[in-house]
Amino acid sequence: MRTIQTLPRRIWLSATALATIATLAGTGALAQQPANYPTKPIKVIVPFAPGGATDVLARVLAEKMAAGLGQPLVIDNKPGAAGIIGTDAVAKAAPDGYTIVLGLSNSLLTNQFLYEKLPYDPQRDLALVYQIAIAPLVLVAHPSVPVATGPELLKYAAANKGKVAYGSYGTGAYPHLAGAYMSLTQNADMSHVAYRGEAPMVQDLIGGQIQMAYASALVAKPHIDAGKLKALGVTGERRMGILPNVPTLAEQGMADEAYRVAGWLAFAAPAGTPPAILERLAAEVRKAVQLPDVAQRIAGMGFEARTNSSPAEFKAAYMKERPVWERLIKQSGAKLD
Repeated sequence: MRTIQTLPRRIWLSATALATIATLAGTGALAQQPANYPTKPIKVIVPFAPGGATDVLARVLAEKMAAGLGQPLVIDNKPGAAGIIGTDAVAKAAPDGYTIVLGLSNSLLTNQFLYEKLPYDPQRDLALVYQIAIAPLVLVAHPSVPVATGPELLKYAAANKGKVAYGSYGTGAYPHLAGAYMSLTQNADMSHVAYRGEAPMVQDLIGGQIQMAYASALVAKPHIDAGKLKALGVTGERRMGILPNVPTLAEQGMADEAYRVAGWLAFAAPAGTPPAILERLAAEVRKAVQLPDVAQRIAGMGFEARTNSSPAEFKAAYMKERPVWERLIKQSGAKLD
């Protein structure tokens, strides 16, 4: 009778481990592990000019995240074309976690409904990382405009057909869509002026080159306090903590969906970035936004921080909002070539 010999325990365990590794490699699980990630600086593309709320927030978060990641996050401003230029650069970057974008809802969501020839498909070419904050805006006007509320502005625009110009920090951004919707519903024939960033838009508003705009509280509040701009109302469903005496437009009777929605700021990466890297980045963003000084800074911008987002949660919220923005764009008549 032949004796069955057993392998020594050490050899058996080694063989089992090797078999497990082979199985994981076959399923691609190992390929998803961010081995020693990151080992070099991470580029954060901001698709808007320096000085605006998006740029400021990117720099605040980059400093905090660098401590946890052990590598610097380098801000690279690539403004132009409503955030398309910078976002496209990320969509076409290597999916290795070393190039990410901090963008707005226009470049990450709404542009796909505006442009027939968008060079990237947000859902195909980008991987969502973390929705940082909901970003309501304040409707501001030049002091020469004889109004004090949102409804008064509607009447003024309708009574001065073709004489009111509004600004935005990029074609397709919420300030453009809301202004276009206002113009269309009031038959006001308002002129849209697109800028390469929020800071130059507000400067022209102060100078009287345009009459109204939607702006972040971060950029607009100092000029509101100085009497250089008038705050007429805020978008979204709740008042801003930083502007508690300025009612929402909805409170003032402007209940249309166009005035109740709010944009957002978020991180995204190239599609194909390993899920473990996305989760690592999300974890560091989450830790950063939960820091008291960062939370205070975000609130000071008039934004609502998302303190417990994740790639999966962000994607679910994104898909829920998608039809809302698509409908708003159709209602505003802002479709572009």
